Amino acid sequence: MTDFTTDMPHTTRPRSAPPKREYYAYFGLIFLATLPLCILTWVLTAARRMELPAKGPFAKAWTQARIITPQIFSA
Repeated sequence: MTDFTTDMPHTTRPRSAPPKREYYAYFGLIFLATLPLCILTWVLTAARRMELPAKGPFAKAWTQARIITPQIFSA
């Protein structure tokens, strides 16, 4: 009688990077957290200079989230 259970290949894949879902979840949370502050600073800058800043509040919040999120995953 032959035992074939010892020759079975491993079916699990090694993970080399965290899942993208986790990255996008952190990105979304950070974006939503920075958005109110970016809107406030955008409004104050527009009121003080009496002109609209070149970069809008959503672009600033997006940039902040793009800076902060990779720092969390590299730590």
